[in-house]
Amino acid sequence: MTDLESFKKLWLTSKTLTALAKKWFETPSEIQAQVIPLLMANEKNIIGQAATWTGKTAAFGIPLIERLTPSKNIQALILVPTRELAVQVAEEIASLQSGVWLQITSIYGWASYETQNRALRRWVDIVVGTPWRIMDHMDRWTIKLDNLSYFILDEADEMLNMWFLDDIKKIFSKTKQDKRVLLFSATMPNEILSIVKKYMWECQLISAKKAQSDLAQTEQFYLEVNERDKFEALCRVMDNEPDFYWIVFCKTKADVDFLFNKLHERGYMVQALHWDIAQKQRENILKLFKTKKVKILIATDVAARWIDVNDMTHVVNYNFPQDPERYVHRIGRTGRAGKTWKAITFVTWSEYKKLWFFQRATKSDIKKADMPEIKNVIKNKQTRLKSTIYSMIEEWELDKYNDFVNDLLIDNEPNKIIAALLKMAYQNELSEDKYKPIEKSSWRQSYSSTKESYSSSWGTRLFIAMGKLKWYTPRSLVEFIYQETGVSWRDIDDVRVMEDFSFVTVPGSQAEIIIRKFQAKKQDWKSIVSRAKESSTAPSRDSYDNKRSYGKSYSRDSWSSGYQWRSKYWKSGGSEDKKYSSGASDKKYSKYWSSDKKYSKKY
Repeated sequence: MTDLESFKKLWLTSKTLTALAKKWFETPSEIQAQVIPLLMANEKNIIGQAATWTGKTAAFGIPLIERLTPSKNIQALILVPTRELAVQVAEEIASLQSGVWLQITSIYGWASYETQNRALRRWVDIVVGTPWRIMDHMDRWTIKLDNLSYFILDEADEMLNMWFLDDIKKIFSKTKQDKRVLLFSATMPNEILSIVKKYMWECQLISAKKAQSDLAQTEQFYLEVNERDKFEALCRVMDNEPDFYWIVFCKTKADVDFLFNKLHERGYMVQALHWDIAQKQRENILKLFKTKKVKILIATDVAARWIDVNDMTHVVNYNFPQDPERYVHRIGRTGRAGKTWKAITFVTWSEYKKLWFFQRATKSDIKKADMPEIKNVIKNKQTRLKSTIYSMIEEWELDKYNDFVNDLLIDNEPNKIIAALLKMAYQNELSEDKYKPIEKSSWRQSYSSTKESYSSSWGTRLFIAMGKLKWYTPRSLVEFIYQETGVSWRDIDDVRVMEDFSFVTVPGSQAEIIIRKFQAKKQDWKSIVSRAKESSTAPSRDSYDNKRSYGKSYSRDSWSSGYQWRSKYWKSGGSEDKKYSSGASDKKYSKYWSSDKKYSKKY
């Protein structure tokens, strides 16, 4: 356990310190050191200009746990832009508890209303949610914010990019005045400043620098692999590399123990490191690793706090990191001191979309690597063995073996003697039977083998047979693509909506997903999505109008969460409401919002 001297100075209770110790916290980050005392004093509203990955969640989560006591009312609301962040923030705050056990729940789209209603009907102290789903619950009267004591906006600039500003203002207006308001944002555009001026009085600005991580000397690669083949892939990658000084990161301690046992059975010199390992044993493991008596270390993210080794050659993300911060933290622990190093991330189909998000978030060029062929692995091992033998000849005293060698040469040819010695010493190491076959990723096999399928990460242009005449805007078109295919808004670029049709640009791999999904949905009509032709001529709308209409615009709960179909004028209450609410007056465009069904279709 850590001594937590810096956290003790923040006047935290022993229960919170116990929870921090279990999470291996040592010293507060810059934003934590400034925000926690102010929130503990409960005197001012706070504007925190802090980038992602600077420890904001603990900065406001720790004081919430310290100041709140279990109640039947929602006491704190934390608004975040995405579903993933809602889950992450809720889990992080829950993990900071020890003994108090406030009830914390996350509310986001693409999740069951009934499940969320049950959670809200029970007593809940802290809600972490996305704006539109919170708005939906307010409209349904399933959430009450009358007794809110803390209103927190996390990643405020990201929410502005997703057009959440009006919804945030509406939610804010339904809360009581005497509450503490916290706003965290990496940048401070004018829209955020307008919120500050209107809603935040007696506020204090805190600016925290983003933790620096220089990845300029990191060669970053990803390897496509099925989950069941990860272990074989790791063995091949390690045996194929000439240098051998590795950290392999896993998600959980169970993963670490499993991989340690498997590698140990294969004969690798390996050690494991996670937070369940006692202090003395941990120190011994790190000593073995730093002195290179052990050259492979399997570790969790928490264990990475203890690792300070300057000349590692490789970092492998055996399990995909949870967020970009952890990715940077993992691969930034290697080379240093002017040296270059490699970072290899294993990517399964379910993680593929996150890879592109990480690439954007970290501003990194993560290149695709090929799975090493068995014959190439054996060849490289032979080359290294040959180099080792030559070094032994030059450096070792071998004269004492001359008589024995001469006896062997009397009745045998030299090449047969050497071959026998090699087989005796390296039979398993130089045998192709040591390696099991690895199937190519099944999700790649289903893709076309054309050059377009493997085009560069960004740049496949798609034609979509829907436009302004069907009430689509750039925003609602992106929402529709996500709803039908699961492709994130972050991967959709250069959206152009014309009268009868539209264009979008997506990565080559994501284009295959979109096309395949819409191909599967077509019946006796053409798919509404196809690759755009290089010429400017687009297919006519006529061939689609009499087949199927794809409805009106709809609003979404969060860019990475779920969606609800909603008529454009559903809540207007005016004359247009009747025209578009039932679909009766215009059967041609009759896809309409329903609270009970995903959407309704009429032809």
